[in-house]
Amino acid sequence: MLKNKIVYRLSYIIAFCSCLTACNSLYDLPSDKDFISDNLTYSTKILEPTLGRTTVFSILNADNSTLPMRFEIVNPRFGDGRAADDFLKTASTYEWITEYDGEEKSLEEIEAKRHLVEKPMFEVDSNGRFILWASATNDRILPRPSDTTLKTQDIRFFDLKLSNSGGIQYVKDFQFIPWREIDYSPETDVNIYTGGVAPDPNSPKDPRKRAYILPTSMGNLVGEQTNVDLVNNNDKKDLVVYIRKFEGGNGHNLRLKFLDKDSIPIDPANFNETRWDQLLHAFNRVTTSEYVQYDVAYPVPLTSRSSFYTVGGNAKVDISYSRKGWGGVRTTGFFGLQFKIFKAGDWEVVFHFRNDNPKFDDE
Repeated sequence: MLKNKIVYRLSYIIAFCSCLTACNSLYDLPSDKDFISDNLTYSTKILEPTLGRTTVFSILNADNSTLPMRFEIVNPRFGDGRAADDFLKTASTYEWITEYDGEEKSLEEIEAKRHLVEKPMFEVDSNGRFILWASATNDRILPRPSDTTLKTQDIRFFDLKLSNSGGIQYVKDFQFIPWREIDYSPETDVNIYTGGVAPDPNSPKDPRKRAYILPTSMGNLVGEQTNVDLVNNNDKKDLVVYIRKFEGGNGHNLRLKFLDKDSIPIDPANFNETRWDQLLHAFNRVTTSEYVQYDVAYPVPLTSRSSFYTVGGNAKVDISYSRKGWGGVRTTGFFGLQFKIFKAGDWEVVFHFRNDNPKFDDE
């Protein structure tokens, strides 16, 4: 008896659904539509990325609009009305086909996980995020003027068309104002407008002075001549860093180098507590009396994923050494840098002791 009731009820439900379908067809009733809000907006419409770096802007406020939606950049133009589609053209950029995890054992293993694809240098994805790819370089997209004066005709404007089955909305007058390429970070030693050397922030009009990259960490470094702690402050910069290219490498080398106050290389062997094989996700270490060199895949780090070799999205190097201080107590001096390098090539990270050399001898 119970079985017959269940069969009857199922038959009734099926018949009811069939009736609804037939009624919709007979009376041409509208199907359910997506919702697209009149108040859909972006938290900012001024985009100021640095060229040469992959940058993602996640700024959409969909206001409960039905996702996914279709996004399309339309009407790209300069402020004076000229067409401005240069930043939307395609160029080759890397795309990961297998997830990078920081455990790869060779450059070949890393390269097997990614390949070059043609993508618009600037695009909007299916979630409404704007993406500037690292393929957008100075030679492909003209950056903002170097004289610090920004005129309307220097600004690229565009509108964004958003649509789903519920309708179409436009968000108008986005501004795309890119900074010129700077190949590394931190870039405190670079004038972001011209790409030249940045002036000393304390004496910006003194051409004899300049700004520097400073170590991220530094401590227990005693001066060889002064026998006092080396310091970095507003008045004195005892240890500074240069990130620069060098010639004669294989195209994917990264060197760590140390200079004394006379700009003579310090033998890396002096930094006797440094774990050289655990500093970077790098391979084929070569150590000489002047530098430590690795083979790396660029950019450094390869992704924003956290790994043993990164902190806060940056690569990190921690250099240290120990010696006996007063009373026979062993003390450890240390310094380090958190950094990124965006452009492939042969690069060196140079730590320069400008005013006094670190003391390595025991007391």
